[in-house]
Amino acid sequence: MRAAEHPNNAPGVPMIFPPWLENLQVKYLNKMVRPFWRVLPGMAVIKHRGRKSGKPYETIITAYRKGGIVAIALAHGKTDWVKNVLAAGEAELQCRRGVLKLTNPRIVPAGGEITEELPWPAKAQARRVGLLVADVA
Repeated sequence: MRAAEHPNNAPGVPMIFPPWLENLQVKYLNKMVRPFWRVLPGMAVIKHRGRKSGKPYETIITAYRKGGIVAIALAHGKTDWVKNVLAAGEAELQCRRGVLKLTNPRIVPAGGEITEELPWPAKAQARRVGLLVADVA
């Protein structure tokens, strides 16, 4: 299956990694990174609940913060954790400096107009991938 045919590939939120790399990351790389995420630059854990089951989940991500806004590049497309956060309207982001409560999550489509002041790494990635943008409560 190609990335363009993958279920995570959504309008405005393209999946740029091939599915085999996503499978490798989910199965092996995330488990290797989990013990070290606190010392890796930009790494954080987003805590969210399943939109149907209500089960709590934790996903390792790379987050960029500027002032009261957090941006997360969605190179894997519109994955389940993204759908969960959008459905709930909130999430917790555990980073090196503590826990942040995220509210008002929204998608900025790839190549779309950026109307808010975002961190520069997120702006650079926004040309090719969608962004999940949320406010820090």
